[in-house]
Amino acid sequence: MGRALITGGAGFLGSHLCELFLERGHEVICIDNFITGNPANVQHLVGREGFSFVKYDVTNYIHIDGDLDYVLHFASPASPIDYLEKPIQTLKVGSLGTHKTLGVAKDKGARYLIASTSEVYGDPLVHPQKEDYWGNVNPVGPRGVYDEAKRFAEAMTMAYHRFHGVETRIVRIFNTYGPRMRIKDGRVVPAFISQALRNEPMTVFGDGSQTRSFCFVTDLIEGIYRLLMSDDPNPTNIGNPNEMTVLQFAEEIKRLTGSNAPIEFRPLPEDDPKIRRPDITKARALLKWEPVVPLEEGLQKTIDYFRRVL
Repeated sequence: MGRALITGGAGFLGSHLCELFLERGHEVICIDNFITGNPANVQHLVGREGFSFVKYDVTNYIHIDGDLDYVLHFASPASPIDYLEKPIQTLKVGSLGTHKTLGVAKDKGARYLIASTSEVYGDPLVHPQKEDYWGNVNPVGPRGVYDEAKRFAEAMTMAYHRFHGVETRIVRIFNTYGPRMRIKDGRVVPAFISQALRNEPMTVFGDGSQTRSFCFVTDLIEGIYRLLMSDDPNPTNIGNPNEMTVLQFAEEIKRLTGSNAPIEFRPLPEDDPKIRRPDITKARALLKWEPVVPLEEGLQKTIDYFRRVL
């Protein structure tokens, strides 16, 4: 089925990708330097036939022995706390890491997929967000290190496609949740669930009217796999188009956890997007894909995971 290199493979999304590739008969080389990844996420894969792990920083030159069929670049800090605490690493893995991984794909004749993000749309002036929208991003704001790193990564990926003929794919990932999210990664799902389970105040920024849409991780990973196996080099949104306010989301988590935690309102962070919902028309047509896991089912699995690790 082919040999895949997955960077950031010990992260939330990367570890689920490693599992899916192994289940579908691929050999997997997982690379991570544990800046935000967690060894526990792939511990159950160590020793499994076809899986190998390399602790490495992908902003350095990458050498892989033997043939390689796929390169998936998922290494990056990916939450507001991460890229505010690690702004330089975020920029480097989006620029140098993308350059180095594209170099491996070019050298091996491998198909390449870059994990981009809905953050390339910034605080959008178009709703829902379609792939042909160029975005509304503040390049010098605190979130700019992540937004612009991903925008640069997309541009570099397309340059390698056009100039070197590398087979490339670009996935724009919208809010995703599920087991193996880090408790303190600053994103709304782990924050709300951990606060609810501890009966601590659930922190809602602004008045909670900003919207998000949440895709369960298994749906997202399936969409990414289908995109990799497709023949379209242009960006494709993968996410759940069902939109809700952050306050509604907090109330749903309170209900599912049976928590009595109060909701506490705090000032909205700078450049925080007010709306976020993917237009997945392209994914439906190109990949025959759309999310199938209901929010309540996905949240229950995620809550069960957090109960175990808290």
